[in-house]
Amino acid sequence: MALAKEDIEEIKELIVAVIAERRPEMAGNNVRYELEIRERIVRVEEELKHQRELMMEGFHRIDKRFEQLIGEMNARFAQVDKRFEQVEKRFEQMEKRFEQIDKRFEQVEKRFEQIDRRFEVMTARIDRFMVWSFATTLTVGGIVIAAIKYLP
Repeated sequence: MALAKEDIEEIKELIVAVIAERRPEMAGNNVRYELEIRERIVRVEEELKHQRELMMEGFHRIDKRFEQLIGEMNARFAQVDKRFEQVEKRFEQMEKRFEQIDKRFEQVEKRFEQIDRRFEVMTARIDRFMVWSFATTLTVGGIVIAAIKYLP
């Protein structure tokens, strides 16, 4: 037994009527459901808009913080550059001091050379003195021996 289109339509109307009697909130269910969906969509869109604004504000704050950090880093690099300049000046001063010390060492070396020359001169004099002293001693000794031998 096949149902006609009219029968199917009548059954649909009866089902809708029964559902409407038993649950009045489901009578205009499609309209209400669509309204609830639209309200939810509007809320979600508003929430997304709010989230986007918060994200943009956060990005803006991050950009400001990065700018601050870059400024601080530049200041620190400037301080480091100043410190390096000071260190370079100190090294230059140390180089000057070392040059002065080298000059002093050269002067001391010249003095030692002069002292060496003096010692060489003194050694030569002492050598001559010893030769003369030895020769004089031998001569005097020889004269004394000859005088003792030949003098009665």
